[in-house]
Amino acid sequence: MMLHVPGVLAPAQVAELRALIDAAPWEDGNATSGKQSALAKVNRQLPEASDAARRAGAQVREAATRSALFMAAALPHTVYPPLFNRYGPGQTFGDHVDNAMRFQRDQNIRVRTDLSATLFLSGPDDYEGGELVVEDNYGSHEVKLPAGDLILYPASSLHRVMPVTRGERVASFFWIQSLIRDDAKRALLFDMDVAIQTLAQEAGLGAPAIVSLTGTYQNLLRMWAEL
Repeated sequence: MMLHVPGVLAPAQVAELRALIDAAPWEDGNATSGKQSALAKVNRQLPEASDAARRAGAQVREAATRSALFMAAALPHTVYPPLFNRYGPGQTFGDHVDNAMRFQRDQNIRVRTDLSATLFLSGPDDYEGGELVVEDNYGSHEVKLPAGDLILYPASSLHRVMPVTRGERVASFFWIQSLIRDDAKRALLFDMDVAIQTLAQEAGLGAPAIVSLTGTYQNLLRMWAEL
């Protein structure tokens, strides 16, 4: 399931975050790449252990987990500390699948990458090209969102970043280990949650049908969750 999560960061928050990371030193994006990714990746990345990356990453993680839509869709167990990359003219990231596991040894963080997230920090008019293209069973999906918006998609998907031809594409990216490992089960729970919230607005949270459906949702979550 792919999901557009709008307004994770407000414009003022984007500007504040950009001021922090733009002033920091950047490095070759392959500093954290696996062997396969290194063959396809040409970009720059904020050093993972830098003070700027950790401060900015904490802001991104806090903003994402404040989003009810993000939480309902991801059902996060662990959120890997967000990273930051930028693509200038001619830079790209070819077809790849994210590593199944991510480790941050100095903080003893280990995450199974069920979901990938990209939070756009450049507006779509700030650059040409640079679309995130995600392949799934229904074809190719091009994503280029307003600054502050996030796209969530299965980390098992084949995806790429198209070459930037003008301007600069800046984004935060991170991975989520979900309480629900299986994407199909996670999608069912998300659809049920959205339906319950919609019906509750019409009938009220205390309506017997809403109470019953909420119980079913919680029991399915209890049955499928991995802690």
